[in-house]
Amino acid sequence: MTLLLLLGTAGCHLCEQAEEILHTCLLKDSRLIVENIDIAEQASWQEKYAIQIPVVFHPETQQDLLWPFDLEQLQVFIEQISVLEK
Repeated sequence: MTLLLLLGTAGCHLCEQAEEILHTCLLKDSRLIVENIDIAEQASWQEKYAIQIPVVFHPETQQDLLWPFDLEQLQVFIEQISVLEK
């Protein structure tokens, strides 16, 4: 299983778009788990990503994918972290 964090905040329309893209990936790959994180609740996330959300973050490899991204870019990111996990 691959855990991805979607870093965003409530009321962020870009975060909603990113969530839709991630949902498409979830439908194609049952090995993915996505957890939504509101950066307003964690100072360290706010400091690092406040003006860059939404961000897809892979905690195991510490890799991130910053907005803007599309489905193809997200799939490439997932493939890259899959290689790093091995």
